[in-house]
Amino acid sequence: MLFSSIPFLYYFLPIVLIVYLAVPKKAKNAVLLLSSLIFYAWGEPKYVLLMAAAILIGYFCALFISRSASIIGKRVWLIISLVLTLGLLGYFKYADFFVESFNELTGMGIPALRIALPIGISFYTFQIISYLIDVYRGDTPVQKNIISFAAYVSMFPQLIAGPIVRYSDIVKEIDSRAITLSGVSDGIRRFVLGLGKKIIIANVLGEVCDAFLASGERSLAFCWLYAVCFALHIYFDFSAYSDMAIGLGKIMGFSFPENFNYPFISRSITEFWRRWHMSLGSWFRDYVYIPLGGNRCGKGRHIFNIFVVWMLTGLWHGAAWNFVIWGVFFGIMLLIEKLWLLKSLEKAKVWGHFYVMILVMLSFVMFNAGGVKEGFEVIGGMFSIGGGIAGAEFGYYLRSYAITIIIAIIGATPLAKKAICAIRATDKGGKLMAIIEPVFLVCILLVSTAYLVDGSFNPFLYFRF
Repeated sequence: MLFSSIPFLYYFLPIVLIVYLAVPKKAKNAVLLLSSLIFYAWGEPKYVLLMAAAILIGYFCALFISRSASIIGKRVWLIISLVLTLGLLGYFKYADFFVESFNELTGMGIPALRIALPIGISFYTFQIISYLIDVYRGDTPVQKNIISFAAYVSMFPQLIAGPIVRYSDIVKEIDSRAITLSGVSDGIRRFVLGLGKKIIIANVLGEVCDAFLASGERSLAFCWLYAVCFALHIYFDFSAYSDMAIGLGKIMGFSFPENFNYPFISRSITEFWRRWHMSLGSWFRDYVYIPLGGNRCGKGRHIFNIFVVWMLTGLWHGAAWNFVIWGVFFGIMLLIEKLWLLKSLEKAKVWGHFYVMILVMLSFVMFNAGGVKEGFEVIGGMFSIGGGIAGAEFGYYLRSYAITIIIAIIGATPLAKKAICAIRATDKGGKLMAIIEPVFLVCILLVSTAYLVDGSFNPFLYFRF
């Protein structure tokens, strides 16, 4: 089930919230769990059993870890839990990738398993792993109530595409949370704004990207238009889901971590990854990079640690070589910055922003490619006039979508937020905003609904990861 769908917005969500807000505190986790299972089963009923298996592994292994008297016993149960949990992820997400890669390398013809990827498996697997490791380290208490633990793992507001919510983020809220009028109000505002970002901006930019990929024109200008539109598309698409998830969390009494902080204003790739998909970046830092030794080791080991993290980051996003190249590319750039460029970039202004945007757009072209060859063909078109400078299709799509692109560029910066804060800071402005904001949110909801009624299937990009 999609957040950006009529069944979710006008049937599922209202019914769930009415029941959730009406039941006593002790029953809220049960309602949350049941509604989350229905939400997940809506699209993939058979994979509810897979998620249930992952939940049981995480729940019982954490209990065994906490009850083990020796560090060896704790470590054994942690290893068992990680092997089982990662084994499920590896089989369903990477089995065919490894078979196909082995066939290409050896020339053999081992048949692929053709395993469908369960939606959200990467997200809930990482949540379970962080919980197990935190229990092992003693950083968080073990959850003895299986309903509460299952509700945490399967929580529908952020189940499908994040942010990655660690158990330690909501340890106090999972069993006792306060639902306030201000929290519900803030949550509704955040959810509706996220819905607007998805339907009115991300989906429209996606039309340009789809048109480019379906087109035969590979002119210099059209390739760059595609690169700009896809970078904005993936940002608004993914940040929209995070906004909607955070908003739903607020309505239900949870405080989910922020996932984006205007990444396109960055002046270095290092800063970009502190602002983009922050929950994933912090996860790899705390559970992979630091345990490997981080930067507290020799230069050779430090370089190795960076490449391991970024190769895994690429693979986490998808089981294909273009994702691996995408991850390794960022690992190389981060390493170059750490060794030589970072101090200069931090002092730069225009140059730093230009440098980041060029590299990010190039990386996302590879990220969205159907394969490595296609990715390099489009990147080649961005630096070649072999396909001409600008063709008829480029002109048509630029004219048709220019206003949306300009709005997206402005919306990807803090300019609008700063302007609204400045207006609110005055007495008259504050009163004016108190009237305008509800009207604006209602308009977004109505326009988004109109798009949905008239439109077609519009999944979030990160559903496929």
